[in-house]
Amino acid sequence: MRYQLYYWPSIPGRGELIRLALEEAGADYEDVGRLPASQGGGAAAIRRALSGELGGLRPLAPPVLRAGELVLSQTAAILHWLGPRLQLAPDDERGRIEAHALQLTVADFWAEIHDTHHPVASGLYYDDQKAEAQRCAGHFVRERLPKFLGYFEDVLAARGTGFAAGERFSYVDLSLFQTVAGLDYAFPRAMTGMAARIPRLRALHDEVTARPRVAAYLGSPRRLPFNQDGIFRHYPELDGEGR
Repeated sequence: MRYQLYYWPSIPGRGELIRLALEEAGADYEDVGRLPASQGGGAAAIRRALSGELGGLRPLAPPVLRAGELVLSQTAAILHWLGPRLQLAPDDERGRIEAHALQLTVADFWAEIHDTHHPVASGLYYDDQKAEAQRCAGHFVRERLPKFLGYFEDVLAARGTGFAAGERFSYVDLSLFQTVAGLDYAFPRAMTGMAARIPRLRALHDEVTARPRVAAYLGSPRRLPFNQDGIFRHYPELDGEGR
């Protein structure tokens, strides 16, 4: 199976969670948005996917994954389908449902992370809502960051395997790695303060970084760096500096 991933070419974003799964599995895939326009790639390809041109249910937003005749959207739904096929999900139904629930919780967390810098409206510039962002980020760092990270730390403690979904390494572990990496970029001061409270998440992050295929990917041009256009953005004033 050759997979085609449709996601914006200049930001890691939610598409990175699909890339990490495909890379860890050594899957054959094409990152269509990063292809030259002359090869049918670029932002125009993403717009074609969002128009419903690929078939199936018209997606609202990327990422979109095409696998033969099947077209999927929504990150958690893509990973729920893709995980078993890449050997990145539990074998049993209960385990797969629990993994899906964890992935949906990651999605909830990412929505709140995004809102720290765009609490009023996504269509406004950061500078248009800077005061509101500082208030939102302050609450996030004090309340929501410990709540979500504490929850995932508790999940890892309860499993006792080092993995979030049970006995087997899964796509959820890759998503938690990306979450920790993104927070390290966006909120380095807050994450330093949290380090002693999340040793299992830290260990998982390091475990994923060291996995051979992931390590090769992270050192390649295919890995997009975090930047100020994505979900995870670093504004020093939102990380408690200068307050």
